[in-house]
Amino acid sequence: MPREGLIGSRIRERRSVAGLKQADLARSLGISPSYLNLIEHNRRRIGGKLLLDIARVLGVEPSLLTEGAEAALIATLREAAKSANLSSAEVERADELTGRFPGWAEVLASGHRRITTLERTVEVLSDRLTHDPKLAASVHELLSTAAAIRSTASILAEEKDIEAEWRDRFHSNLNEDSKRLADSSKALVNYFEAGQDDASVANSPQEEVDAFLAAHDYYFKGLEAGEHSVDDVIAQANNLRSPTARALARGMLNRMQADAAKVPMAALDAALQKVGLEPIALAARLDAPVGLVLRRIAASAAFETGLVVCDRAGSILLRKSVGQMVMPRFGSACALWPLFSALCQPGQVIRTPLVQLGRGRAHFDCFAVAEVVGETQYNAPPLIEANMLLIANSAPAQDTALEVGSTCGVCPKSECPGRREPSILMAGI
Repeated sequence: MPREGLIGSRIRERRSVAGLKQADLARSLGISPSYLNLIEHNRRRIGGKLLLDIARVLGVEPSLLTEGAEAALIATLREAAKSANLSSAEVERADELTGRFPGWAEVLASGHRRITTLERTVEVLSDRLTHDPKLAASVHELLSTAAAIRSTASILAEEKDIEAEWRDRFHSNLNEDSKRLADSSKALVNYFEAGQDDASVANSPQEEVDAFLAAHDYYFKGLEAGEHSVDDVIAQANNLRSPTARALARGMLNRMQADAAKVPMAALDAALQKVGLEPIALAARLDAPVGLVLRRIAASAAFETGLVVCDRAGSILLRKSVGQMVMPRFGSACALWPLFSALCQPGQVIRTPLVQLGRGRAHFDCFAVAEVVGETQYNAPPLIEANMLLIANSAPAQDTALEVGSTCGVCPKSECPGRREPSILMAGI
């Protein structure tokens, strides 16, 4: 039922909140209770003076009865319905549910928002616990220090005839190791507390750069237009706290500025109108490398896109997520397999569909290419960089999509990242 057809439901809800009986409201309006009952069950249209009188008696603005205050609530319910893969007919009934049962609708919407937030938090914390190098180094430091303390204490407890000079040395070692253990433990607790307060908090220079780029939606209009320099942008970036993060960001911005100079956004838009979203054809028309074209498409606001860039060692240099598809920095190689496949075949453009399964099922077109970057030198291997572009696609995935919990067909079954994180799977490998 459309929202404008739910005026009666809103009147009934507001009457209940005001503590009025149906007969009392009908008497105040000068109409029969049976007619008001038909109105409240959306069986009679209402407008004009009667609507204004009802709003006056209930003490609300007429717009709250005609439009309702539930637009955001309906949007959340529709999102929840789509995540649960309900039919289109069920999705459209979110309006009716909100109008007739606003309390229950708010409960469902709140639950969906909380589940989404918790899933995101678990995903981030899981990635940190499993793959975070800083966490691994901290745990190694704790274990090493604890082992040293245990060894020293064992010597002192078991050896009864230790010279006084050596005993003092052991006691000094115990004191220093215990201080180091306390400091390491405090630093680790602070690290976890920071992540607990905000799952997106930057705990490394690369994460600072990720947060900085995401805050600008990976596009710097002033930089592309020549209105600002790279130094200007860096100077205004308060979220780039460490010198390493600023150096990494400067390299990213220099690359973006160079890309914009070679392929201005106006030229890209014109080429898109001529040949469509075909990276190879666009590269030929713009006389630019395919990898550069992929990066420029990712910077365009015309499409919902994600981008991942890595070096020849497979280290992720840049990752722009798309929709609910959060591209991993560590592990989860199945989701990044097109990128790594491109590294093995420099110059070959790979196209394959990606499918994200689970509550947020989504389909993407994926383009990946690896190209030589930098200047050529004698007797030195070329520097190779791979770019992978993801474009949101509403079309259904091909039949080659992997089932939940299956492997990608490349990794050993016991080691395949697809078994560890089956919610991000790929078709067409």
